[in-house]
Amino acid sequence: MTFEANPQGKQVCVVVGVGPGNGAALARRYAREGYAVALLARSTETTEPLAVELGDARAYACDVTDAASVERAFEAIGRELGPAHALVYNAGSGTWGTVEEIAPALLEGAFRVNTLGLLLTAQKVIPQMKAQGGGSIVVIGSTASRRGVARTAAFAPAKAAQKSLAESMARHLWPQRIHVALIIVDGVVDLPRSRAFMKDKPDDFFISPDAVAETAFRLSTQPPSAWSFEVEARPFGETW
Repeated sequence: MTFEANPQGKQVCVVVGVGPGNGAALARRYAREGYAVALLARSTETTEPLAVELGDARAYACDVTDAASVERAFEAIGRELGPAHALVYNAGSGTWGTVEEIAPALLEGAFRVNTLGLLLTAQKVIPQMKAQGGGSIVVIGSTASRRGVARTAAFAPAKAAQKSLAESMARHLWPQRIHVALIIVDGVVDLPRSRAFMKDKPDDFFISPDAVAETAFRLSTQPPSAWSFEVEARPFGETW
């Protein structure tokens, strides 16, 4: 594929899994630093207005569980914006239930969104980053990757697999100057539906999407002499 740089010559950040919480905050943070941003979600209904808001951004429909859909999206990104300098993988599936409650399809679906999607999208940007002499891949993970509680029989194994894949990627790609990092999100993200469900909780109970985005951007710009792989993002009052 022949890449054309965006007209402004900006670096390109691809945000995978753009919704009203962390995804939108991530897109805004990188755009504020002068990146051209590719917004990936299963549909463009909510991402197209965000792209207009950000200015130098474009929305792409992408099902991360479908290799052909990923291929189409990244081909369009390369053609319209140029090669990726940063990838932020925020796609995730929050399926809940015990081992007796979940259907096998739910477990498979959680793996496909959280882990297969990371593999497919990373494989699209790694050659581009190597050709440029480096880049960054930031994965938005979960504390569920560290333990399987009763009702995370589908979610926890998928996030654990995602964490292991990210670590494998880091060990392979760091020597090639591609910084792979994982953010372990531990707590409830501040979303309208979270607020509606937890009306009695104070503001500082929730994780701010803007704060998660700040952490992600700082990981993308860490000096290579002191890279981090795994960092945690939790409210100061969270029990851990």
